[in-house]
Amino acid sequence: MTIRIRKYSWQLAPGHIRSIRQKVFVEEQKVPPELEWDDTDEIADHFLAVLPDNTPAGVARMFSTLNETGHIGRMAILPEFRGRGIGEALLQHLIMESAGQYQELKLSAQQHAIPFYQRAGFHVCSGPYDDAGIPHLDMRCFAPTLLAAQAQPHSGRPTPLLLGADTESWLFDSESHLIDLMDSMVGQASQRLWLYDRILDHDLYDRHRFRELVSGLARHHRLSEIRLLIHDDQPLVKRRHQLVELMRRLPSRIELKLVNNDYPHEDQPFILADREGIIYRHDFTQPSGFAGFADGGRVKLLSENFQRMWDTARSSLELRELPI
Repeated sequence: MTIRIRKYSWQLAPGHIRSIRQKVFVEEQKVPPELEWDDTDEIADHFLAVLPDNTPAGVARMFSTLNETGHIGRMAILPEFRGRGIGEALLQHLIMESAGQYQELKLSAQQHAIPFYQRAGFHVCSGPYDDAGIPHLDMRCFAPTLLAAQAQPHSGRPTPLLLGADTESWLFDSESHLIDLMDSMVGQASQRLWLYDRILDHDLYDRHRFRELVSGLARHHRLSEIRLLIHDDQPLVKRRHQLVELMRRLPSRIELKLVNNDYPHEDQPFILADREGIIYRHDFTQPSGFAGFADGGRVKLLSENFQRMWDTARSSLELRELPI
C-alpha cells in the first residue's frame, strides 16, 4: 500500500490534522486538551499521512529549537489504520526530511512504543517519566543523514544502530558518517569507553556533542571507565581540547596515556564501547572502516590488545603541567 505524506504549516494545515490528534490523544488516551494544544504547533511543520484514496490516516509534527536538533512529536495513527505500516512510513519520511537539516533527532516516546522507534534507529536516552498520566522515555537518533543514505533503509536491520542488538556491520568512508556512528555508539555506552588513535584529532574528538556524550558516560555510573590512548600529545598542548578539559575535571573517570613505542602496538585506530560496540578505522589518516554495534568477539580481541598497550603506556607530563 502506497502512503503519501503531505507537509503543512499550522496556519495552512487541514482540519484532519487537528481531528486525528483530538481523537487519538484527547479522546482515546485522555490527554487533557490544555496539554495537547500548545504554542509549539505554531512553529512546527505538520505531516499528514493519507491512503491511496486520500483518506487521512495519521499525523506527526517536527520542529527545531536549535539548528542541529529536530524534535519529533504528536505522532498518531487512527485506530482503524494501525498495523498497516503507516506509522513506519511516516517516521521514515520524517527521517528523510531531516537528513542534511538536523544532526540529531529527539522525541518523547510512550513506553509501549519504544520498540517501534528502535526499529527506525532511535535509542533510549532517559529514565521513565510521566507525561499526561502516560509513562514516557526520551529517545534520540544521532544519524538521520546516515539512515536516509541507505539505498534500502533498515534492510536486514530490525534495530539499526542499537548497541548490543544491531548485528550487521556498518561500512563508512566519510568523516560525516564516521562521526554519526561514533556519536550513536558512545551515546549508548553505559560503562566503558576505550579509544585508541594517533592523536585526538580536533575534527573528530574536539566537538561539543562528543564532549557532552563522554561527560554523560563519565558521570553515569561510579564504575565508568574512559581511557584515551594516543601516540602524540603535542596537538593537545598547543591547542585547547574539550576532552582534555573534561579529563582534568573528572580525573578519576577519564585517563589519558601515551603509547610506548618500544612495545608492540596496533597500526589501526579503534573505539570500544562497553562489551559489544566497536568502530574500527583502516588507518590513522583516513575516515574509512566499519562499525559493529553487537560485535562482542572483535571487542574482546581488541580489548586484550588495548590492555597490553595500556599497561606499558606512560602518562602525559606536559598535559599534567598545563595551567587550568
